[in-house]
Amino acid sequence: MAQALLIRVRRAGLDVWSAGAAAIALLVAGPLLAVVWLALSPGDQIWAHLWSTTLPRYLSNSLLLMAGVGLTTAVTGTAAAWLVAMYRFPGARWLEWLLLLPLAIPAYIGAYALTDFLEYAGPVQSGLRSLFGWSSARDYWFPEIRSRGAAIVVLGAALYPYVYLLARAAFRDQSVCAFDVARTLGAGPWRRFFRIGLPLARPAIAAGTAIAMMETVSDFGVVEFFAVQTLTTGIFTTWLEAGNASGAAQIAVVILGLVFLLVALEKSSRRRSRFYRMSRQQRPRQKETLTGWAGWTAFLVCFLPFAGGFLLPVGVIGTLALHNAQEWADPALLTALGNTLLVAGSAAAVTVTAALFLVYGVRLSGQRLPRALLPVTTLGYAAPGAVLGLGILMPLAQLDHWLADGVEALTGVDPGLILTGSAFAIVLAYGVRFFAIAQGAADSALGRISPSLPMAARSLGQTAGGTLRHVHLPMISGSVGTALLLVFVDSVKELPATLLLRPFNVDTLATRVYGQASLERIGDAAPPAMMVIGVGLAAVLVLARSNR
Repeated sequence: MAQALLIRVRRAGLDVWSAGAAAIALLVAGPLLAVVWLALSPGDQIWAHLWSTTLPRYLSNSLLLMAGVGLTTAVTGTAAAWLVAMYRFPGARWLEWLLLLPLAIPAYIGAYALTDFLEYAGPVQSGLRSLFGWSSARDYWFPEIRSRGAAIVVLGAALYPYVYLLARAAFRDQSVCAFDVARTLGAGPWRRFFRIGLPLARPAIAAGTAIAMMETVSDFGVVEFFAVQTLTTGIFTTWLEAGNASGAAQIAVVILGLVFLLVALEKSSRRRSRFYRMSRQQRPRQKETLTGWAGWTAFLVCFLPFAGGFLLPVGVIGTLALHNAQEWADPALLTALGNTLLVAGSAAAVTVTAALFLVYGVRLSGQRLPRALLPVTTLGYAAPGAVLGLGILMPLAQLDHWLADGVEALTGVDPGLILTGSAFAIVLAYGVRFFAIAQGAADSALGRISPSLPMAARSLGQTAGGTLRHVHLPMISGSVGTALLLVFVDSVKELPATLLLRPFNVDTLATRVYGQASLERIGDAAPPAMMVIGVGLAAVLVLARSNR
């Protein structure tokens, strides 16, 4: 009887691997479903009030930020990628990799650095007053630092590497023959770029721009510090200040709609695009050499984004950190460092392990159910941290109350908040948010292993788990290590979800930087900010090494 039931279960595609894949997919998609359910549930609905008061301002600011950052990153990343891929000019060899370094700087740290550098008491305005003899701000005009325009500049400087990385790879893979033919027909550099290079690289540029725009709509640290009211800040205001979770969920649904619209537009824009290589063996590209003013212009076009996105934040924050040496020995900073390592390390280990189980299970079972659920697990990466925080905290809080009531009924002791009062909620949020990174690395690594190797192991008596441990893991250890590092670093930098889900009086490096900066104590925020930057640099170096 039991054997017959087991056979039926396996025929239905519900073996342990399929069940595990379904459970992981549900766990990843659960927070998003919870947000939608909360937004549609009856209760204290304030949609009409939001739409007549603050929602238009939230939405318009978010759309303007997305448009500005999208245009900035697309132009900056594409121009730099084209120059380093096609030309030799002074410093090109170094700039090709230096242009990736802004990925190590969280955008909110860049905002703190820019404000300290350009504010009234900063070195720029102080130098101008000293130079021209001005005595107060009434004697001269200076752009407003905490504004929407400054937010676009900061976010664009931090996010252009997404476009640069994808566009550079696209330009490298383009056929040399097409450019040679265009050159023989008399096409100049500008015409070759607009008629050949840009159209062929459009899918990659669109993908990178879409990522930058999704990161923009999910940002909280920059827009909150610059007092720009967006949909993300609206979630915090409506939920934490107004005490209305349903209204916050309704704003979160608007954010999800924008994110999924971006993904749909990006995919539809390249649905009918087809690009093929013209020959099996492609001749190596010979870069043109730019000399004189052309070479130095190309240098400036590539150097300025690197300077604004990396040198300025590191220089300002590093100087402040050196001037606040006593902060390095603060026990609260060391505690925040320990909390960060514990939570981010746990999230990386759990996320990569779950991704390996899912991808290996899908390949092993061959069933339609887990294969159909595989794309669902990537949805979390497109969801902002504030949305995930809302979708995780509300169900976990309810579950916490059920658990506490059950334990108290059985033992007479109230255990308190088990899930939301610990790091469990933060680890879950990080896992859902960055599961796509681990899944992509695992899928790519397992796809490079010849099917004959696991088949030979199984024929020698190895189980599925034994084959994974003894055959696959030794061969994909490098990719697994990279995935662990990338998830760890992104977890260290994540701010909105951490602010919403951290237990009371528990800080990570990101929340400590935010807390000190929100009190206008940028100097005290500098040491933890430098720690975050150091962790980010490790990930960028690994990324640069893998993209040689």
